[in-house]
Amino acid sequence: MKAHYLGHVVFYVKDLERSLAFYRDLLGFQEVGRIFDGKAAALTSGRTHHELLLIEVGDAPGPPEGRRRGLYHIGIKVDDSLEALRAAKRELEQASIKIHGLSDHTVSQSLYLHDPDGNEVELYVDADEAIWKNNPAAVLSPIKPLRL
Repeated sequence: MKAHYLGHVVFYVKDLERSLAFYRDLLGFQEVGRIFDGKAAALTSGRTHHELLLIEVGDAPGPPEGRRRGLYHIGIKVDDSLEALRAAKRELEQASIKIHGLSDHTVSQSLYLHDPDGNEVELYVDADEAIWKNNPAAVLSPIKPLRL
Protein backbone atom coordinates (compact mmCIF):
# COMPACT_ATOMS: atom_id res chain seq x y z
CA MET A 1 0.00 0.00 0.00
CA LYS A 2 1.13 3.56 -0.68
CA ALA A 3 -0.57 6.66 0.67
CA HIS A 4 -1.15 9.25 -2.06
CA TYR A 5 -1.91 12.28 0.16
CA LEU A 6 -3.80 13.21 3.29
CA GLY A 7 -7.40 13.38 2.14
CA HIS A 8 -9.30 15.17 4.89
CA VAL A 9 -9.41 16.20 8.53
CA VAL A 10 -12.45 16.00 10.82
CA PHE A 11 -12.83 18.35 13.79
CA TYR A 12 -15.36 18.22 16.57
CA VAL A 13 -16.29 21.86 17.19
CA LYS A 14 -18.26 23.66 19.88
CA ASP A 15 -20.23 25.92 17.54
CA LEU A 16 -20.54 25.05 13.85
CA GLU A 17 -21.41 28.57 12.68
CA ARG A 18 -18.43 30.04 14.57
CA SER A 19 -16.12 27.48 12.98
CA LEU A 20 -17.61 28.11 9.53
CA ALA A 21 -16.92 31.81 9.99
CA PHE A 22 -13.26 30.87 10.47
CA TYR A 23 -12.70 28.09 7.90
CA ARG A 24 -15.20 29.16 5.24
CA ASP A 25 -15.46 32.92 5.54
CA LEU A 26 -11.92 33.79 6.67
CA LEU A 27 -9.72 31.02 5.23
CA GLY A 28 -11.77 30.61 2.06
CA PHE A 29 -12.88 26.98 2.08
CA GLN A 30 -16.12 26.36 0.20
CA GLU A 31 -19.00 24.73 2.02
CA VAL A 32 -20.10 21.61 0.13
CA GLY A 33 -23.12 20.76 2.28
CA ARG A 34 -24.41 19.69 5.66
CA ILE A 35 -25.25 16.38 7.28
CA PHE A 36 -26.39 15.14 10.70
CA ASP A 37 -29.47 17.39 10.73
CA GLY A 38 -27.31 20.42 9.89
CA LYS A 39 -24.87 19.83 12.76
CA ALA A 40 -21.94 19.00 10.46
CA ALA A 41 -20.54 20.70 7.38
CA ALA A 42 -18.16 19.46 4.69
CA LEU A 43 -15.73 21.96 3.18
CA THR A 44 -13.36 21.89 0.21
CA SER A 45 -10.61 24.01 -1.26
CA GLY A 46 -11.61 22.62 -4.65
CA ARG A 47 -8.83 20.01 -4.73
CA THR A 48 -11.15 17.14 -3.83
CA HIS A 49 -14.72 16.47 -2.66
CA HIS A 50 -13.87 17.60 0.89
CA GLU A 51 -10.74 18.26 2.89
CA LEU A 52 -12.43 19.29 6.11
CA LEU A 53 -15.48 18.08 8.01
CA LEU A 54 -16.71 20.04 11.03
CA ILE A 55 -19.08 18.32 13.48
CA GLU A 56 -20.76 20.38 16.20
CA VAL A 57 -20.62 18.77 19.64
CA GLY A 58 -21.50 21.74 21.85
CA ASP A 59 -19.83 22.10 25.23
CA ALA A 60 -17.73 18.92 25.13
CA PRO A 61 -14.20 19.60 26.45
CA GLY A 62 -11.79 21.14 23.97
CA PRO A 63 -8.15 20.23 23.41
CA PRO A 64 -5.94 20.46 26.51
CA GLU A 65 -3.17 23.05 26.56
CA GLY A 66 0.49 22.15 25.96
CA ARG A 67 2.08 19.00 24.67
CA ARG A 68 -0.17 15.98 24.51
CA ARG A 69 -0.91 12.92 22.42
CA GLY A 70 -3.20 13.40 19.46
CA LEU A 71 -3.52 16.08 16.83
CA TYR A 72 -0.84 18.79 16.95
CA HIS A 73 -1.98 20.96 14.03
CA ILE A 74 -3.23 20.91 10.48
CA GLY A 75 -1.38 22.62 7.62
CA ILE A 76 -3.24 24.51 4.93
CA LYS A 77 -1.32 25.60 1.84
CA VAL A 78 -2.38 29.11 0.83
CA ASP A 79 -0.09 29.71 -2.18
CA ASP A 80 3.52 29.55 -3.35
CA SER A 81 4.81 33.06 -2.64
CA LEU A 82 5.88 34.94 0.45
CA GLU A 83 3.77 37.86 -0.74
CA ALA A 84 0.69 35.64 -0.53
CA LEU A 85 1.66 34.68 3.03
CA ARG A 86 2.14 38.37 3.88
CA ALA A 87 -1.33 39.08 2.48
CA ALA A 88 -2.81 36.23 4.55
CA LYS A 89 -1.10 37.64 7.66
CA ARG A 90 -2.59 41.10 7.00
CA GLU A 91 -6.05 39.60 6.49
CA LEU A 92 -5.82 37.61 9.72
CA GLU A 93 -4.66 40.67 11.64
CA GLN A 94 -7.55 42.70 10.21
CA ALA A 95 -9.91 39.97 11.46
CA SER A 96 -8.26 40.19 14.94
CA ILE A 97 -6.88 36.65 14.70
CA LYS A 98 -3.77 36.29 16.85
CA ILE A 99 -0.76 34.79 15.07
CA HIS A 100 1.19 32.58 17.46
CA GLY A 101 4.28 31.96 15.37
CA LEU A 102 6.07 32.45 12.05
CA SER A 103 8.58 29.88 10.84
CA ASP A 104 10.89 29.27 7.90
CA HIS A 105 11.09 25.50 7.40
CA THR A 106 13.41 25.79 4.35
CA VAL A 107 10.96 23.79 2.21
CA SER A 108 8.05 26.01 3.25
CA GLN A 109 7.28 29.17 5.19
CA SER A 110 4.46 29.20 7.73
CA LEU A 111 2.39 31.15 10.16
CA TYR A 112 0.50 29.56 13.05
CA LEU A 113 -2.84 30.45 14.64
CA HIS A 114 -5.69 28.78 16.50
CA ASP A 115 -9.20 28.15 15.26
CA PRO A 116 -12.18 29.09 17.46
CA ASP A 117 -11.93 25.73 19.31
CA GLY A 118 -8.21 26.05 20.07
CA ASN A 119 -6.94 23.71 17.33
CA GLU A 120 -3.64 24.88 15.88
CA VAL A 121 -3.69 25.74 12.18
CA GLU A 122 -0.59 26.27 10.06
CA LEU A 123 -1.00 28.41 6.94
CA TYR A 124 1.94 27.92 4.61
CA VAL A 125 3.50 28.53 1.22
CA ASP A 126 5.89 26.10 -0.40
CA ALA A 127 9.40 27.11 -1.33
CA ASP A 128 10.82 26.08 -4.70
CA GLU A 129 10.24 22.31 -4.95
CA ALA A 130 13.79 21.88 -6.29
CA ILE A 131 14.99 22.42 -2.70
CA TRP A 132 13.47 19.17 -1.45
CA LYS A 133 13.64 17.26 -4.75
CA ASN A 134 17.40 17.83 -4.93
CA ASN A 135 17.83 17.21 -1.20
CA PRO A 136 14.97 15.28 0.44
CA ALA A 137 16.64 15.79 3.85
CA ALA A 138 15.92 19.54 3.51
CA VAL A 139 12.55 18.85 5.14
CA LEU A 140 14.54 18.18 8.34
CA SER A 141 16.38 21.51 8.25
CA PRO A 142 16.46 23.51 11.48
CA ILE A 143 13.45 25.80 11.82
CA LYS A 144 14.34 29.46 11.49
CA PRO A 145 12.35 32.54 12.50
CA LEU A 146 10.33 34.08 9.66
CA ARG A 147 9.91 37.82 9.33
CA LEU A 148 7.05 38.94 7.12
